[in-house]
Amino acid sequence: MFSIDKLLGASPRGQLLFGASRRARIVSLSGLALAACAFGAAGVAPMAPDPSDLPVTSITEELALPTLDEQVAALEQRDQRYLREEKVRAGDTLAVLLDRLGVHDPAAAAFIKDDNTARRVLDLRPGKRVQVQTADDGSLEWLSTTVVAGRDAPVKNLVVLRKDDGFQAVEKMADIEKRVEMRAGSITSSLFAATDAAQIPDSIASQMVEMFSTDIDFGSDLRRGDRFEVVYETFWQGGEMVRAGRVLAADFLNNGKMLQSVWFQEPGSAQGGGYYSFDGRSLKKAFLKSPLEFSRISSGFSMRTHPISGAWKAHKGVDFAAPSGTPIRAAGDGTVEFIGVQNGYGNVIQLKHWNGYSTLYAHMSRFNASIKRGTKVSQGEVIGYVGATGWATGPHLHYEFRVNNVPRNPLSIDVPNAQALAGAQLQRFRQVAADMQHRIALLQNADGTRLASR
Repeated sequence: MFSIDKLLGASPRGQLLFGASRRARIVSLSGLALAACAFGAAGVAPMAPDPSDLPVTSITEELALPTLDEQVAALEQRDQRYLREEKVRAGDTLAVLLDRLGVHDPAAAAFIKDDNTARRVLDLRPGKRVQVQTADDGSLEWLSTTVVAGRDAPVKNLVVLRKDDGFQAVEKMADIEKRVEMRAGSITSSLFAATDAAQIPDSIASQMVEMFSTDIDFGSDLRRGDRFEVVYETFWQGGEMVRAGRVLAADFLNNGKMLQSVWFQEPGSAQGGGYYSFDGRSLKKAFLKSPLEFSRISSGFSMRTHPISGAWKAHKGVDFAAPSGTPIRAAGDGTVEFIGVQNGYGNVIQLKHWNGYSTLYAHMSRFNASIKRGTKVSQGEVIGYVGATGWATGPHLHYEFRVNNVPRNPLSIDVPNAQALAGAQLQRFRQVAADMQHRIALLQNADGTRLASR
């Protein structure tokens, strides 16, 4: 029996089309039923022809391809541009570097040498990356490199561009990625040998010397087996390290004595920060242990036979043997009280500090050109250079430390540290210190030899 409900009842489409009312559905479907009866014997006619029955038409067209000679000729007619990159090697000059980059452009070389901005390309430190684009005749289209003015200075990109009327040099801030790196090392001969072996930049090693120089004379106090861990910043551009930044934390085990240091600066403060022990005590002492970074004591604070007069007399200072020209640092903050020549002292500077402290530096080869009487100097600032002026048998620094004008032994006198952190400042410092302690602990765990020394 033909059933209208069976035909459309199971079909969602039928329910949608004919769901308004049952009467309307019956009336509408009656016509459909008659049509079905009319075509019942023959079945339902197809709405479109079967694609497989359609004829297939194919079109073939031959394409003319250029010959190899034609392709080469077309390339020769186009202007060619070449991109090259090189790293500066030790001993490179501008001419050597440009030649290796394929730049054969005397006008560009002259511009780089003469222009105040472009001249910064001549900072040819080994490892520095230089990129150029040249035409096929070697003329320079543009040159790009990075410029680093100093440890805390921003990194800039320097670009030399060809213009219609010559060249132009522009600088813009570089897009720099800052990383925090952690390294550890062991002393076998010297600090710099150990940092080289640990792949630590020389600028980081120099900062370590500065950090611990009030407690360690790195020329004479190091012992084989001394160890250190250091956390520091590095700055990268395009996968290349542009420069090392600041030491963030370090510890140093020297002759069984543990020294620790962490950098802290108040967030948002324009004033410079400083280094502190992990409990918040300032590591800056009033005076350095040695005015020279690397030296050896050739004569101590004691009675001795004078090397020139032969008389037995008190030596009221400490002599540090070092090559001529070695920088001499101010042992503490102070004011230049005397600068000039004094009999057997030769070229000498005397600094006046506070609370009756004063220091004297003798036998200098020359003075820092910016130093004169009354100049205020900071601890660690270079005031002159080692020499052999006056009554000296060889290049060395004669250093005197005086309290109320009475000579005292600078190697044994106890000088207090700067004021420690306190209050809210100490709480903020502890958050920084905890992070740095965790990093150093990771270095020690990786090594496995320092865990017992805590």
